Amino acid sequence: MYRLSTPTILISLIGIGVLAFVSLAAADEANFRLSDQCPPSFSLEPDGGCDLRSLYQLYAEPGKKFGAPADYGGVRAPLPRHRGGYRPEVIDLGRLLFFDPVLSGDRTLSCAHCHHPDHGFADGRGRSIGKGGRDHGPSRTGGAVLDRGAPTLWNIGFMDRLFLDARAGSLEEQAIAVLTSPEEMHNSPQLLEETLSDIPAYQSLFQQAFGDESNRVTIEQVAVALSAFQSSLVSLSSRYDRYVHGDHDALTQQEQTGHNWFRSFLTRCTQCHTPPLFTNQVMAVVGAPEPVDAVFDQGAQGVTSSEHDRGAFRVPSLRNIEATAPYMHSGGLDTLQDVVEFYNEGVGNVAPDDNLHFHWHVPVELNLKADVIVAMVAFMKTLTDESFKPVIPEVVPSGLPIVEVSPSKDW
Repeated sequence: MYRLSTPTILISLIGIGVLAFVSLAAADEANFRLSDQCPPSFSLEPDGGCDLRSLYQLYAEPGKKFGAPADYGGVRAPLPRHRGGYRPEVIDLGRLLFFDPVLSGDRTLSCAHCHHPDHGFADGRGRSIGKGGRDHGPSRTGGAVLDRGAPTLWNIGFMDRLFLDARAGSLEEQAIAVLTSPEEMHNSPQLLEETLSDIPAYQSLFQQAFGDESNRVTIEQVAVALSAFQSSLVSLSSRYDRYVHGDHDALTQQEQTGHNWFRSFLTRCTQCHTPPLFTNQVMAVVGAPEPVDAVFDQGAQGVTSSEHDRGAFRVPSLRNIEATAPYMHSGGLDTLQDVVEFYNEGVGNVAPDDNLHFHWHVPVELNLKADVIVAMVAFMKTLTDESFKPVIPEVVPSGLPIVEVSPSKDW
């Protein structure tokens, strides 16, 4: 079972300052044992790795049968290559690390603060909060406001372009970049390795996962474990998927109407939000509005220095999009209806002197009727599937408090 047994001893944490090292040393290694079972939808292979199993793997490559463009795909298109093959122990270690604030320099911020399962593995904010964002407790307060929001991690194991500006090409590269970012986790490789190596429970867990008897944790191992866990976050069992696989009653008539409009040549939504992942991972300029207090975000231009990438961001997946409001790179649109109306009205709410090179699929104007917009929103909500949401640990090896989530966006 993809779950650790509940520890019998809960660590009482009075403060992060003087008592930090006391809490870290107090975690009992005997209470932690990594799972040897693969997550749901994964099969344990003879080599000991976990490989994904999905009905989408039965379908032919797009374009092979009818000569359609290989990057377009129909409803029964196959999945791209998945980052599988991790041992279940490595995946489970990554799960514990993901929720542990000990990964941050001041031990207040975990990966789950910005990518929480209860917010679609985003954080419910237009722009995320970075270092210093907690007052010695599990709620999320204070801290530096970042320029962009946290993208969902669902199905991230299929992606080969990471971050909204595509500056990373692997999950490991992404993990290390966040861990060492002065604005985000604000840690250093040396401090991270020393901290984890000094926690007996983590020494034991890393040995279980990697078979390394050196008692020295490395940042590369941390990155691999985090990548393994993130690769296990698969969402492919929504009502839409049942519809694709042959259950024509899985969608209502309104949702089917929205699906037809979504696929239509007029809207061309599937040209960028290509099934089955509902993203083609391209960098696109759409002119999404910035929050009132934010300056224009140059997007991928900051990575490539190309004028054509000014304001370009990676096309997001629409899987579980219902759970990840607000929308666009910095939360400029509050609801899915706002998003559809944004595209319905034209090529973006940007200043004329921005001179953006809009993606050619972004319409000048659609003039969709109100009932069509409602139907398209209804269809997008059929992509919701959190059936394989991982178990949130009740306690982590460091003994530090795990982030809690309230119904409010201001958590």
